This record gives sequence, structure tokens and C-alpha cells, in this order.
Amino acid sequence: MYLYNSATRRKAEFTTHTPGHVEMYTCGPTVYHFAHIGNLRSYLCEDVLEKYFRYAGYSVNRVMNITDVGHLTSDADAGEDKMLKGARREHKSVMEIARFYTDRFFDDCRKLNIRRPDTVQPATGCVDEYIKIISRLMETGYAYFAGGNVYFDTSRLPRYYVFNAHDKDALAVGVRDGVEADANKRNSNDFVLWFTKSKFEDQALKWDSPWGTGYPGWHIECSGISLKYNGEYLDLHCGGVDNAFPHHTNEIAQSESYLGHPWCPWWFHVAHLNTASGKMSKSDGEFLTVSLLEERGYDPLDYRFFCLQSHYRKMLVFTWENLDNARGAYRKLVKRIAALNPADGAVEEDVLRTFREKFVGVVGNDLNTASGLSMLYDVLKAGTNDATKLAVLGGYDEVLGLSLLDKAEAVREQERRSASASHEGYTITGESGPDPEVEALILSRYEAKKAKNFAEADRIRDALRARGVELTDVPGGAVWKRA
Repeated sequence: MYLYNSATRRKAEFTTHTPGHVEMYTCGPTVYHFAHIGNLRSYLCEDVLEKYFRYAGYSVNRVMNITDVGHLTSDADAGEDKMLKGARREHKSVMEIARFYTDRFFDDCRKLNIRRPDTVQPATGCVDEYIKIISRLMETGYAYFAGGNVYFDTSRLPRYYVFNAHDKDALAVGVRDGVEADANKRNSNDFVLWFTKSKFEDQALKWDSPWGTGYPGWHIECSGISLKYNGEYLDLHCGGVDNAFPHHTNEIAQSESYLGHPWCPWWFHVAHLNTASGKMSKSDGEFLTVSLLEERGYDPLDYRFFCLQSHYRKMLVFTWENLDNARGAYRKLVKRIAALNPADGAVEEDVLRTFREKFVGVVGNDLNTASGLSMLYDVLKAGTNDATKLAVLGGYDEVLGLSLLDKAEAVREQERRSASASHEGYTITGESGPDPEVEALILSRYEAKKAKNFAEADRIRDALRARGVELTDVPGGAVWKRA
């Protein structure tokens, strides 16, 4: 595989510390609110990358943190703790907020076919690891105690800025507007490893440490969790492009100073998802979530298909029109796959092998998912039997994660049921065009009414309404449209 490396700013052949095995780390969510679909784009792209590795024959150990302490609103060392902010907003404890939004995050991941990492570790569960790392940094002179907090001394490094060519004299104090300078810092770009009770007295979660009762900074958690579960040699670190500075920059600084050797050679950053008005943000009030997409009648996999049409390093603009176009293309693709006959011939293993090797090469060119989608259509046009086509498509979908074969089978089943219903004189008409999932629900409602199970029929109608579907019963059938 050839992968772009944010640290070197060039594409090169991907290599690992242990041949054939990938130690992979993903920066997880700060669980103080719902994830918006811009956040989820990063996890979706990282999911495709992990699945590609497995499809290409690697073993993978993927680790992800859950930030439930220490992430301040500035993304640096100033502002309010995001978890505390969420708890106040909803009049709950910090841990109640953490549990609720962790569960909601993984609900969204499940709907988007994002695989749960091998290890998921809340930050609050590894405080001893952070204290161990900070203690060594203090012993070796890479950290200092000032004003009640422990700071990392960036002046000790021969090179601090890994991802950006900053002019340190022109460097802003923080990465967000309104951030005040911290007079305790020796250098403007030093960062906090441990806060004590001398700062943010109302912090909800605190632990005893050699430097006083307090809590860890945001950056130390990813180093501690990765070192614990990935070991001293991490192959690949992933995250959104906004994590590159200061978060990932600080991770490298503290990890390599602690270890005494290079830590992670490969860095994978996913570009922003923007709306027409700019970067998507939770601070803007109402924001786009998977649940909102569902309320407007979209399958979450419509959004996955939309993301796969673009390259992960390219800024992507979300509009409802763009999502509609992706939904239309996705459903047409599923219908074409549904037209294949699983019983048509035996799988031709040599053809299967050839297509697999081609896919590994094409998608392996810096995770080129758009070309991967194009290869699905190449398979449909190939001069081989349907059984072989379905086997190839199923393999490709192990990486793309679009549930193509399951969706196609659902279409076949719906068509069988529709044919049966039509024979009984019941016809379904969609003003917005066919939709197998909607029509399957309408048929289930029809069957419930036939069986005089009116409570079930009403429940299905309510479920359709919740999906934005207006249903009108007409003689001999039903007509539906999207509200």
C-alpha cells in the first residue's frame, strides 16, 4: 500500500515495525455531546483503512480512546473542560454524560457500519499510566512544575513542529480565539501534562498525584493509552486534520521524550466536512447528526456512500442535494446487484483472485475509495457468471462497508413480496421512486391489516411517519411520498 504520511508530507510505501501486522491508534471522541457527521467522517475513513489492511492480509490491533476528562474548549490549555460543560448543560454528572454519549457514539458507528476497535479505553481508566509517564519526564528534565501545574518543556526538543512549518515568534497563544496566555509557561508552546486543584477549582474529576490532587491534560491520555495497548512502537496514528496541531504534535513530543526513541512513523489525517456556510461545529447550535439524517428519511449508509465518493484528504462539502445524489446512486447500485442471480454458475476462483488483486492495488493507492466504488461497476460489467460477480462484490464490500449483498437480498425479497401482493390485487406506488425498505414496511402493514392486527398496522404507519413517509391508502393498494 502507498499512503500519504502527514509527518513527511509525501506518499510512500506503507511499512510496519512487525511485517504483516499493523499497530493502529485512533483518536476517539470527547463524549460531552452527540457526534456530528463531520466528526464521523474521520471515523468512517479510518474504518475503511483498517478494513483495507485486513482485506490485504495484515493483522491489525486498533486502539481508540474515549475522552471523558481533560479536554478543554480551546483544544489547548485554556477554557472550560468540555465534559463539565456538557454535565452543566444537561444537569447530570460528568460520568452520566460520558456513559450516555459513549453509547450514542457507538450507536452511530453501528448504523454507519464502522467496526468497533479492538480496544476502547476511557481516559479516566488509565490515570496511573499518565502519572508514570509524567514522572519520568520530570526526572529527565522534559517537564517542570510551575504555578500548581506540570508542563512539558518544548525548548528541550530539537524539533517540535512536526506537521506545520510554524514561525514560533508569530505563533498565536492558542488555537482558538479568546485564549489567554498562561504566565506559568516557560515557552508559549509548552503544554500542560497535569493540572492540580490550583486551576479550575470546580473540576469534577480529580486524582491524587505526586504534584497534588488534580487531573491529566488532554494530550497525555492518547500517549498513555497507546503505550499501554499498542506497545512502544506504534505504526499508524489516525485522526481529523484539526488534531494535527496541537494535539498530535504534543503526543509526539511527550511520547518520544518518554521512550527515548522514535514512536510513530505514520500519521493519517482526514480533512474536514464543511457545510455551505463553513466548517461544521457543535458550537453553532443545531448540528447534523446521524439521527437527523434518519429523521429526514435517509439510510445512514447513504452518508457512508457519499463520503466514499471523495478522497479522505479532500475537504468535502455537505449539502442535502449532494446527499440526495449519493442516495440515488447507492440505491441504483443495490438494484443492479439485486438483479444478479446467486444460482448462476459456480465461483471462478481465478477471476475472483484477479479482481481481488486489482482492488488491493487500486484502493491501496492512498485509500482511493472513489476508484474502489468505480470497481464495483466494473465487476457488474465483467464477462463472468453472477455467482462470481457476487463473490467479488462481497469481498470489495468487506472494505467499503456498504452492506451491498444484504441490501440486494432485501430488494429481491421485497420484489418477491411485491409480486405476491400484486397477485392479490395490492399495488404500492412511490411518488419519489422505489424504496425497498419503505415498501417492505408498507407490505408488512398490509399483511397486518389483513390479519386484523390493527395495532401492528398502526405501529408500522407511525414508524413510516417517523421516517418522513406520508402514506395514503387507495383502492387496491397504497401511495407513498416523502414529506
